[in-house]
Amino acid sequence: MEGEARQLIVMPASLEDVRIKRLPSRAYYIADFISEEEEQVLLKKIETAPKPRWKQLSRRRLQTWPSDLNKDTLLDSPLPTWLTEPVISRLLSYQMSVEDGEKSKKLVPNHVLINEYLPGQGIMPHKDGAAYYPVVCTVSLGASICLDIYGSKEDGAVEDQPRWRILQEPRSLLITAGELYTDYLHGIAEVNEYVDLNPTTVSNWELLRSPDEIVNGKLERRTRTSLTYRHVIKVSKLGAKLGIFGKR
Repeated sequence: MEGEARQLIVMPASLEDVRIKRLPSRAYYIADFISEEEEQVLLKKIETAPKPRWKQLSRRRLQTWPSDLNKDTLLDSPLPTWLTEPVISRLLSYQMSVEDGEKSKKLVPNHVLINEYLPGQGIMPHKDGAAYYPVVCTVSLGASICLDIYGSKEDGAVEDQPRWRILQEPRSLLITAGELYTDYLHGIAEVNEYVDLNPTTVSNWELLRSPDEIVNGKLERRTRTSLTYRHVIKVSKLGAKLGIFGKR
């Protein structure tokens, strides 16, 4: 299937070709990062994961791979193959790196958070914190969703309205890094339908695959699943030595 998928996927030559120019540095959007067949394989793997993998929260449910963090530390363990191929191999093809002082380190994701959002579900504006390198790669499955980007007031409180909106379509990849990661918050509104979506309000409008699906600025929410790939800075070798987390 991978050979067939490559024929369907036309990747941009570089990330600069898909930079979201209206946002603070750095943000990139690839509308067709995986194929429809690859999307269905991932959804099936997520659906058939062991029930203990799911954690039910008040606004959504999620899976964490290979494990939860303990005091911002990840127990060293490989991700299952279905989470590395084809996503991580394609990410690495762009030679993504993050700045660390005067050094540049190649980013290899070692942690994946899978979130399921039903219509009307969302997440409050937040930052991802210092446990990760300041690069987030999110693959969307199943349906579109809007990511709202917020600034902070002088007193540190979150601004009442988002400064920018990013529409993430199914099978797309969104990469956020740098100032956008460290200085701004992101969230998902708890709505059943998006309104006022247009080239002025959606920051990545010119990069969308199917803007024509938005009629009169409206888009109905459906179940969307996201795979958030990040690199945890602190990794403990204890997990690998004990063999308590293996490929699944």
